[in-house]
Amino acid sequence: MKMHRNPPRPWAKLALAATLPTALLAACGGSDGPPPLPQLSAAVPASLLSCSDLASKISFPNTRITAATDVAAGTLTVAGQPVGAHCRVTGRMYERVGPIDGVSYAIGFEMRLPRNWNGRFFYQANGGIDGSVVTATGAVNGGSGPTNALNMGFAVISSDAGHAASQGPFFGIDPQARLDYGYQAVAKLTPMAKSAIQTAYGKAPDRSYFGGCSNGGRHAMVAAARYADQYDGFLVGDPGFRLPLAAIANMAGAQKYAALATTPGDLSTGFTTAERKLVSDAVLGKCDALDGATDGLVQDTGACQAAFNLDRDVPTCTGARNGSCLSAAQKTAIGGLFAGARNAAGNRFYASFPYDNGLSPNGWGVWKFSNSLNLDSGGAGIIWPVPPEDPATFNGPNFTLTANIDTLLARVAATNAVYTESALSFMLPPNPSELSKLKNRGAKMMVYHGTADPIFSSDDTTAWYDTLRGNNGGDAGNFSRFYRVPGMNHCSGGPATDQFDMLTPLVNWVEQGQAPDSVVANARGAGNAVAVNADLPATWSATRSRPLCAYPKVARYKGTGDIESAASFSCQ
Repeated sequence: MKMHRNPPRPWAKLALAATLPTALLAACGGSDGPPPLPQLSAAVPASLLSCSDLASKISFPNTRITAATDVAAGTLTVAGQPVGAHCRVTGRMYERVGPIDGVSYAIGFEMRLPRNWNGRFFYQANGGIDGSVVTATGAVNGGSGPTNALNMGFAVISSDAGHAASQGPFFGIDPQARLDYGYQAVAKLTPMAKSAIQTAYGKAPDRSYFGGCSNGGRHAMVAAARYADQYDGFLVGDPGFRLPLAAIANMAGAQKYAALATTPGDLSTGFTTAERKLVSDAVLGKCDALDGATDGLVQDTGACQAAFNLDRDVPTCTGARNGSCLSAAQKTAIGGLFAGARNAAGNRFYASFPYDNGLSPNGWGVWKFSNSLNLDSGGAGIIWPVPPEDPATFNGPNFTLTANIDTLLARVAATNAVYTESALSFMLPPNPSELSKLKNRGAKMMVYHGTADPIFSSDDTTAWYDTLRGNNGGDAGNFSRFYRVPGMNHCSGGPATDQFDMLTPLVNWVEQGQAPDSVVANARGAGNAVAVNADLPATWSATRSRPLCAYPKVARYKGTGDIESAASFSCQ
């Protein structure tokens, strides 16, 4: 938290005010509040000049355009909607051969440029370990959104962040590929994309936006910290902004679940689906009504953590485990994991996880019992550590289950003559709670996070936002807002209203000054035009809606009205 020398004393302000002329007080507004932030102007639409000749017209250093192709209206369908006519431009930047592994590298990308352009640019940050140039459509939430940036008229770019998916985690052998994945691909792609837009439309984008979920959310937070002068709005979903530490915490969890497993090699038997439902139901029993409505959702996550106690509220097995109880060993291990992973000295190195009713879906279990073995291991073993493991003998599951956690933590913080920047430098946003450049130029940030996210804890994002608030006089809501999504697993799924559009309110906030106190989210029940969420309870309406409230407000039932409708709830 920032400290200020000699803070003004209230009595001194009153004495000074008594000596000021009335007219001067009126001119000053009679307020000690902070000055208003700059209001950015709205984007102005334009039309694509041409497509077929763009491959020869676009010219930018270290860039090779490989194709520019017309895409007729309706050829591409996203979110159940036919996308309008646009031009697909593909290319590669900084083509090279890695000096250590002899592998060919480049930053591959595609841009989709609408015929009828809204004057805006959207950088689509992709998830996982990147590696694929996925269709550049621009998601408005973490998955199965009701619309997309491309169909809204944005020019959108997608990239592989500098390596190929076929490499798996082994691109981490190359020092530059690590840095491109961490943050440098964004720095290279952004000016190229804006230059290409200038060529395609005869003008640069008036407004630029950056969005993604998971690792894409990490990319967005890194961009907000490093490139706030390049983007006007940041849409941040379930951000893994401390990704190496979160992955190591998940690996520590895998070791605990392996020790609890009743079937060797099957981590899911350490905390079965039935047992996870048992805990989820117990959480609901203590927390469901805290928001005024017994509706199968825990809206007041903060109050729930005080109300629920794993030892007290879940039966302890007196005999064999059968899904109706947890063993004492399970309670100790699982309770410790929810409290936050710790090193050998007992110091917590990653955040706690909130107890929530979204623990039983398969999407929760996959991260804990499978991805911890096959995905996190590659990051902690090859992409981030100094030095990396030997790729010739690396075995992900074995690495996870036998690794020394303290050694992993030391290696992601290390450097040497080859790997001169540690993972805690190239992966994490620098000073993430110091966003004065973003704030002072009028840019905005909207962040959302599922409270049942099993890999990146919403508690971690809440702690970050609390620090951001503290650094801004206790309230960062004039430039950054955070929305917890009750019940949602990683970016989507879980017993949640997980279908929402946060890009439209972000644009309205950036360009019109309309600060979003809440965003309406819908359930994806039977008949949903985009995708059905199999995790929804049968008792819910297929079209249930809820307001996602700007933290620290919570959605509370008004006491009357349809319990399935967002209109019956208010943010308090």
